[in-house]
Amino acid sequence: MRTTPAQITAVGIGLIVIAIVSGAVAAAQVTDRERTLDTLHSEVEPLAHAAQDIYSSLSIADAAATTAFLAGGIEPAEVRDRYTLSISDASADLVDAAAGIDESDTTSHDLLARLSVGVPIYTGLIETARVNNRSGQPVGSAYLSEASSMMQSTLLPLAEQLHTVQAARVVQMQAEFATPPWLAIALLMVTFVALVVAQLLLAKWTRRRLNAGLILASVAVAASLAWLVIAGLLSAASTARALDAGARPLAELTTGRIITQQARADETLGLVRRDFSGRYDEQFQQRLTDLDALLEGVARGSLRAGADEVAVADRAQEAWSEAHRRLMTLLDRGDWDGAVSVAVGPAGGSAIQYATADAYLTHAIDETRSELRSGVARAVDTLTGLATGTIALAALAVAGIAAGLWPRLREYQ
Repeated sequence: MRTTPAQITAVGIGLIVIAIVSGAVAAAQVTDRERTLDTLHSEVEPLAHAAQDIYSSLSIADAAATTAFLAGGIEPAEVRDRYTLSISDASADLVDAAAGIDESDTTSHDLLARLSVGVPIYTGLIETARVNNRSGQPVGSAYLSEASSMMQSTLLPLAEQLHTVQAARVVQMQAEFATPPWLAIALLMVTFVALVVAQLLLAKWTRRRLNAGLILASVAVAASLAWLVIAGLLSAASTARALDAGARPLAELTTGRIITQQARADETLGLVRRDFSGRYDEQFQQRLTDLDALLEGVARGSLRAGADEVAVADRAQEAWSEAHRRLMTLLDRGDWDGAVSVAVGPAGGSAIQYATADAYLTHAIDETRSELRSGVARAVDTLTGLATGTIALAALAVAGIAAGLWPRLREYQ
């Protein structure tokens, strides 16, 4: 090992090994990031959105069923159609979610199974309540109460838990890839420094200042490093932007829509049971307070898309609160029919304010989701071709090392 040929051979082997390792690590990290981000874009995020749709569809169906019951007798066709469409949407989303959940996710599979069993039971209770209500039988109210209790205490919590699990997975996956691939970048930097040191040693041993092969290898490694740094930083920036301006506000907006639907359920159930003296009114007031705080927090945060819709939803929430106060005043006077008119009537009552808040929150969710998906898509596009290019440049570096050192070794034969 004290001879120059042995030292040149050792340097060559070391350079080839580190070039191969750095190229392989870079390609592996890029491929893993690209595959995971693509999975996030095409599978995980759509599954989280389907879980949110399951909750919304079930909640809308329950609100429609309760509203139809308040109408008495034959319910309005529009309300009945809204109930039927919501149940159909929830069933379709259950099928989509079941097809997209990973086999290892036993928690989500269990939640979906319990939802799939519970929805038909709920619809059966609603149909029984509907038949009795149309025929004027008081027992219809008991069936509706049982169905709504099942929805509020069992089905909706299951759907909310399913959405929480999937939304947390979206945030977790994005957070893991919001930083550049530092290990690959560090190894390529070490490789480049090793090539520079090798050229200085070779110049000392062979009395030649430049080695074309090692220069080619250095250029290849430098190009790979620059490509990886630029693409990695851009990809990480896109992922971080999608996380801050997409995933996090999206989760908050979805929670806001869930609170909105829960408040509407409290309001209509209180009327059906003619009981606003206790928990229904307290729950309604608390939910609107929570919604107001949440919307203010979202507006102050990193929300980019959907900001105008959030402002309109916030104003609708305030008008809804005022309409509910009118409703409670009428109930205190004993005017139940007037209170029902405020709750389900078309002229500025609770129904129109709830519908406005829900619609604009839905628009904000759609726009924020688009921001999330476009950010992830940009992160994936930035990495396109990088893994293959890194391997090709590593192979070029290995070829340059061999081509640069072999002639020097032959001089000692």
